[in-house]
Amino acid sequence: MDELDALRQMRTALAEEEPPERIALRTGWRPDAAPPRRRRRNWRIPLVSVIAAGAATVTAVSLISSGGSSGRTKGPGGQGTVPLSGNVLLVAASNAEKAPTGRYWHTETVMGQIYGVGKSAADHYKVDSRQRNVVWVGPDGSANWAHVDLAGRPLTAEDMRRWRQAGSPQTVEVPNPDGPEQAVVFMNAPAPGNRLPMRPTDAEYFGMSVKQVAGLPTDAEALEKALLKLRGNWHASSSSNRQEPIGALRGEERTRALSEVAGTLLSRAPAPPRVRAAAFRMLAALPGVKAEGTAADPMGRPGTVISLPLETTMPLGLYTAPKQLGTYRRQWIIDPAEGRLLAIRDLVATPPRGSRPLPPGDNGKPRTLKVEDMPDRFHKPGELASYEVFETAEWTNTPPK
Repeated sequence: MDELDALRQMRTALAEEEPPERIALRTGWRPDAAPPRRRRRNWRIPLVSVIAAGAATVTAVSLISSGGSSGRTKGPGGQGTVPLSGNVLLVAASNAEKAPTGRYWHTETVMGQIYGVGKSAADHYKVDSRQRNVVWVGPDGSANWAHVDLAGRPLTAEDMRRWRQAGSPQTVEVPNPDGPEQAVVFMNAPAPGNRLPMRPTDAEYFGMSVKQVAGLPTDAEALEKALLKLRGNWHASSSSNRQEPIGALRGEERTRALSEVAGTLLSRAPAPPRVRAAAFRMLAALPGVKAEGTAADPMGRPGTVISLPLETTMPLGLYTAPKQLGTYRRQWIIDPAEGRLLAIRDLVATPPRGSRPLPPGDNGKPRTLKVEDMPDRFHKPGELASYEVFETAEWTNTPPK
């Protein structure tokens, strides 16, 4: 992946609303006669919401108990205790309010996409292709960021065994939905040239400036009313770039849009602690949101699984034209005692099947998305398709490094 792609992608990570020509450039641009390239997950920067359809009428339900510890645990501020039984999102909200503040907002995020390597379901193994983004946001709204591709790795011990059986290749070819050429994942340490320097840029979150994020309501109902006014193209499949407010959506579409914005407020956006707490409380009141036991995030940190009542033709991401042929379920992993969103993951609900036309490429010829283009073509229902880990999301007085 060349620097132009990386720079364009990182700018996208900080600006939620893109004009159609930029989307067309990012989704269709490819150099002529390019060799196989390192695969980067262009679609998986979730600051640009693309919301899947769902028209069912829903009613409010309360979040079930996590079924975890009934003890009492100190929150991040060390002030008081909160029971861990009951509504885990409300517990997380109470503890999120106690987080410290500072002059700078600092995030370190690792994103991973799981690829099936091989020719058939019987002999394939899975690799985890990863990238890290580091962002610092200053009090004036300017942001510095850095990006680095991380070495790919076999996903499980069995995948490690099969990779070694294949000769421990240091580069593996993987399917490419952006096609038509194969892409490559490097299994060794990335070259120094893959690291980009910290560069200044302006930070926005769904069209909101840093100042506007800081001024969001700290009451859950008032926060929801404010977010319902955000405009965007919230549909997973759309032939136009029609903008509409979240408030125009109904059913699962509205839940999905609100949960996407809430996820950003709890991960990337420089939201004050009380706004983050309001985001947790808003999510707790959304229809169909529920806790489903405990799990470790991809870093091994334990947390409570929060499932969203959503099934979509693509994980939430950048494209208004779906680049997937399966369906996916979205889950959050949170740490209620710390008041933190640890990770977001997408699990395969229905493996890829069929085909779908794509916009023409640079040569003007029609393109078709096929099952063999899908990274998850060998995945079974319930298996991990992609994830995002929020390794660091904190206010600090330490300036950017």
